[in-house]
Amino acid sequence: MEIIIADKSHAIYAKIICKTIADSANVRGTGIAKRTPEYIIQRMNNSNAVIALDKNKFVGFCYIEKWDHGKFVANSGLIVHPDYRGRGIAKLIKEKVFKHSRAKFPEAKVFSITTGLPVMKMNSDLGYKPVTFSELTKDQSFWKGCQTCKNYDVLQRTSQSMCLCTGMLFDPNLMKQRSKKTKMKVFQRLKQIKQTLFLPKDLYKDTKKNNNK
Repeated sequence: MEIIIADKSHAIYAKIICKTIADSANVRGTGIAKRTPEYIIQRMNNSNAVIALDKNKFVGFCYIEKWDHGKFVANSGLIVHPDYRGRGIAKLIKEKVFKHSRAKFPEAKVFSITTGLPVMKMNSDLGYKPVTFSELTKDQSFWKGCQTCKNYDVLQRTSQSMCLCTGMLFDPNLMKQRSKKTKMKVFQRLKQIKQTLFLPKDLYKDTKKNNNK
């Protein structure tokens, strides 16, 4: 298996990439900004994507988006084919696309919005910190992409200040080396946020009590 920077020769995988992303969102029951094969191909043509292949078989994918004239970039659409899940491939793709983003856009802030704890953990390991939506891009083209998400009404009701997703940000100007202990504290904070949002109050209290034992 190889994880490489995608180019125009990988356009043949655009349809299966879009289908895999959509199918995964349906299974998880979470919202997602839908993308067309043409949009994915454009990212490939601009060398703003990473693809994982097992010989000629599609394994995984992630792409880069620029916002606010390059002041912000996002690593979006992270997906691994069901046949290859559970092997740590998502983390390898995430690391590859993050390094590519930092090399190609060294001054840009790298951000992410997600509902998934595994992605939050990967982001935390790379140096992202949880932030409010006000610290993310103001580019409305990005937020319009949320219109296809089933939770878009939440974003609208809160005047774009919050949603079920958690915002995370890597700021190259503020980044400092953090210890493993600090990373774990950040992850525990994210976990508590998600438990508060999604667990019934009584179950959340019991979970918190058990964690403090």
